[in-house]
Amino acid sequence: MYFLTPSTSFDQQLNERFSAATSWFTDAVFAEIPVTPSVGIPWVLIVLIFGAAYFTFYFKLINLRGFKKAIDVVRGKYDYLEENSTVLSSSSVSLVDGDNPDTIRVEGEGEVSHFQALTAAVSATVGLGNIAGVAIALSIGGAGATFWMILIGFLGMASKFVECTLGVKYREVNEEGTIYGGPMYYLKRGLGETGLPRFGKLLAVLFAIMCIGGSFGGGNMFQVNQAFKLFEHVTGAEESFIHGYGWVFGFVMAVLVGVVIIGGIKKIANVTDKVVPVMVVIYVLAIIIILGINWKDIPTAFLMIWDGAFSPEGVTGGFVGVLVQGFRRAAFSNEAGIGSSSIAHSAVKTKYPASEGLVALLEPFIDTVVVCTMTALALIITGQIVPGTILSDEQGVLLTAKALESGVSWFPYVLSVAVVLFAFSSMISWSYYGYQAWSYLFGREKREEYIYKVIFCLFTVLGGAITLGSVVLFSDAMVFAMMVPNMIGLFLLRKKVKQELERYLKLIRAAQPF
Repeated sequence: MYFLTPSTSFDQQLNERFSAATSWFTDAVFAEIPVTPSVGIPWVLIVLIFGAAYFTFYFKLINLRGFKKAIDVVRGKYDYLEENSTVLSSSSVSLVDGDNPDTIRVEGEGEVSHFQALTAAVSATVGLGNIAGVAIALSIGGAGATFWMILIGFLGMASKFVECTLGVKYREVNEEGTIYGGPMYYLKRGLGETGLPRFGKLLAVLFAIMCIGGSFGGGNMFQVNQAFKLFEHVTGAEESFIHGYGWVFGFVMAVLVGVVIIGGIKKIANVTDKVVPVMVVIYVLAIIIILGINWKDIPTAFLMIWDGAFSPEGVTGGFVGVLVQGFRRAAFSNEAGIGSSSIAHSAVKTKYPASEGLVALLEPFIDTVVVCTMTALALIITGQIVPGTILSDEQGVLLTAKALESGVSWFPYVLSVAVVLFAFSSMISWSYYGYQAWSYLFGREKREEYIYKVIFCLFTVLGGAITLGSVVLFSDAMVFAMMVPNMIGLFLLRKKVKQELERYLKLIRAAQPF
């Protein structure tokens, strides 16, 4: 296979031909609405943010009032409700187009715990966007960009709650107990219940197609490519022993990913519930040490964030920087409103959809409010940010590495380990998302499953071997396009979610633990 040896001419030809074939799609998805004569915001990002704001107020600040309950659910405080009740949903299950009752039964069965479902989803969201995306956003908008980042993360908690509640409510269970869930199912069955079966089917198919494309690109190729770039950098850049052998790095990652994803969501969850805490702890501890070394500068950094957020530079550059640069790496941010996380959360063991919706709202908080903010503080206090500078994703990763190196010389090696773990965990989670979409379109037989997983691993090798360019731009566009059918479904099914939330909260208030 001639692409296994990196070739500039091959990369250029691939990017040029791919760009020519797909430019109409990427242009449509990322079409900008002008904010100033020189700055515009892609319309998809406006929909995501206004949708999140709407759900925040529709559910009466569930972001805040549901936070403690979410932690309690993860801790198992309300597990006794699962043991003493047999009711899953507040509405009866209706058959859509003659679906087999055995495949749409919803007796609260599942494959993973609340904690495992959370880590599986967090593993796909906490990633390179928390490293490269933050550096890029701050380089455009200055320190004030951090404020808007936190705000977006807060609002995104509501969207995540809605989509993950629906993911559990409308999931399907086959005879072996395997869960199939996500937007494909709540779009098809949920809208079918509301009298829009054909519209729901159309939206479900569109979502599935986009999800498969996003899993191969942003959830796979980009992850391994950027992990290789940093690994190559810390081991000597052009003098590195692996320079020019990105395909070898991709092959090793493909083998590791393949071993995990063959086992399905249970195997993935068993890995992510160990890898995610480790990778987050490694990265956060490194950042904490840098902040500790520079602790006297932390108040000044927060002051810069506050002042910069409301300056002209902060509002335009910061807001647009977070949205355009940060959210454009959709799989590397919190994915709220995209719908992908609901696929992982739908596999949870619960009888109550709203319980997992509450758990899911912790994701944007962990991903954006905590991890991204810590990264931003480290970049600010170490003086790495020069506002107005446009960085590539690779430069963003290296800038964060320099911030860590300024405190401890060998910290870039720690970062490289964290990035590889980030990439690995994101890839195995996105492989599950993509397979769920694939099985929805092509069936659930073992042959279809292995076809998808082999293709996914081949894209892993390819991702390490080439310069991605327009390939990743297209895959990003597909991930963002998932938002269109998903947000339509969330809005039309919002009352169903409200019913589930009210029922669950009422049960908590009425039940007495034993």
